[in-house]
Amino acid sequence: MSKRRLKKVPKSVKTTGSVEGLRKALARCREDELVTLLIELASGDHRILGQLTSRFEVATPPEELVGATRQAIADATDFDERDANHNFDYDDEAYGEARRNLSRLLDLDQLPAAMKLALELMKEGSRQVEMSDEGLMTDDIEECLTVVIKTLGKCDLPTGKVLAWCSAMLENDRVKFICHRELKALRQHVEASTS
Repeated sequence: MSKRRLKKVPKSVKTTGSVEGLRKALARCREDELVTLLIELASGDHRILGQLTSRFEVATPPEELVGATRQAIADATDFDERDANHNFDYDDEAYGEARRNLSRLLDLDQLPAAMKLALELMKEGSRQVEMSDEGLMTDDIEECLTVVIKTLGKCDLPTGKVLAWCSAMLENDRVKFICHRELKALRQHVEASTS
C-alpha cells in the first residue's frame, strides 16, 4: 500500500528520551487531568479528534461524521500545486480516516451520504493522482471507494440511482483508471439484476 513519504530527519535527532519523559510526566497525572488534556487536544485538532473517536469507538451523529469525512478527504487529497509532476508527500492517514468514516456511515445506513462523499473523493483524488508523477495514492483512493462500491452491489437502491452514480464516478475520474473495473462490474451486476 502506498504510504506518505516522510521527510528525512538527521540521524542525530532522537525522540526516545522525550517520549519516555512524556510517559513519566503523564503517569504522574490524575485521570481527570488526562481526560481534560485529551479533550483540549482533540478540540484543537480534528485529526486527533478523529483518531480518538475511532480508537474508542465513540458514536458520532451522521451529520458530524459527514463533516469529518469531508475534512479527511480534503486533508488526504491536498497537495502543493508547485509539486505537480513529482512524487509529492500525501497524507495516507487521512485516507485511512476517510475509509473508516465511509464504513461507519454505511453502518449507520447513510448510503446516500457515502455515495456523495465517494464522488467528491473520486473528483479530488483523481486530480491528485493526475498531478503527481506516479500516482502513489491510487491504492489508498481505491480502498476508500471500494467500501462504497461493495455496499452498492448488495443494496436495494433503485437501479437508476446506482447506474447514475456509476456514470458520475467514471466521468469524475480525471485519470480514467481509478476503480474502473469495480465500477463497470457494479454496473453490469445492477443491469443483470433488472433483466
